[in-house]
Amino acid sequence: MKLLTKKQLKEKVGYSFSHIDRLEKANRFPQRVKPFGRNGRAFWVDEEVDDWIANLLLERGS
Repeated sequence: MKLLTKKQLKEKVGYSFSHIDRLEKANRFPQRVKPFGRNGRAFWVDEEVDDWIANLLLERGS
């Protein structure tokens, strides 16, 4: 499992930090994980982000 930082996530999906936050709060984006506790850095699971992108592409095709 690979974890992405917020900077890596932004580069991967091309969205601003604020847009990522809005999507996440609306449960329309993979949720962040904090493996080092509440006050630790936030990461996203790369595979979950890949699945999210694949779903967007599927929806686009229908």
